Amino acid sequence: MNVSGILVVVPPDRVAGAVDTLNGLPGVEVHHTDPATGRIVVTQEAETIGAEVDALKRIKALPHVILAEMVYHHFEESAEIIQELPSDLESEGVAPRVPSFLND
Repeated sequence: MNVSGILVVVPPDRVAGAVDTLNGLPGVEVHHTDPATGRIVVTQEAETIGAEVDALKRIKALPHVILAEMVYHHFEESAEIIQELPSDLESEGVAPRVPSFLND
């Protein structure tokens, strides 16, 4: 699952309509609005990175959207993704990809 945080900017007088439109998109949820500046903060969930990018493009193409930029991205590792990694990445004698102190 891919989760992204997106900042959307619309003219201040279009915030209410944009919020309704954004909340109607699959996987999109509005979390904060600033009607004075036209800023809207949303999260978006998508199954793949490609679907995530396509959904961001749809947001950018909405009427009255001045700006829509992904400011945060997170994806959870699934067992399928891990199984697809080349086995030589985890072989003995090779330094771990993530230092142990970052796992604490």
